[in-house]
Amino acid sequence: MRAVVQRVSRARVIVDGEVVGAIGPGLLVLLGVGKEDSQADGDYLVGKIAHLRIFPDQEQKMNRSVKEMGGEVLVVSQFTLYGDCRRGRRPSFIEAAEPEKARDLYIHVLEGLKKEGLRVASGIFQAFMQVELVNDGPVTILLDSKKRF
Repeated sequence: MRAVVQRVSRARVIVDGEVVGAIGPGLLVLLGVGKEDSQADGDYLVGKIAHLRIFPDQEQKMNRSVKEMGGEVLVVSQFTLYGDCRRGRRPSFIEAAEPEKARDLYIHVLEGLKKEGLRVASGIFQAFMQVELVNDGPVTILLDSKKRF
């Protein structure tokens, strides 16, 4: 699983002109599911996302997690994180999971973040979405469950 994690002041997802998910200060997570991914990959990312220390403490050092600072998380499914652009000019998405598997693991991550005690919002799986955000810092972190060690 791959995630682009962005520290935000606010973020929202719009589908067909309607806001379907919105947060204040916290994290926007763009989440891609690969065809070799499992619930263990989701669990790994849940732990990383909930406890990633990228929020400032009293000395303005990145030393607090979204959980510690009482922030929110907006998770948006994004299969294009598995786009392979090494050959040609059109990305290949052959490594992205099939929609049914991707949906199940996307929901698994949402549920895992809720179990961590976080307020979680989401986009709509497989919908055409507009994502608006104010990146705070900016701080953007790439996570990949296959690159743990």
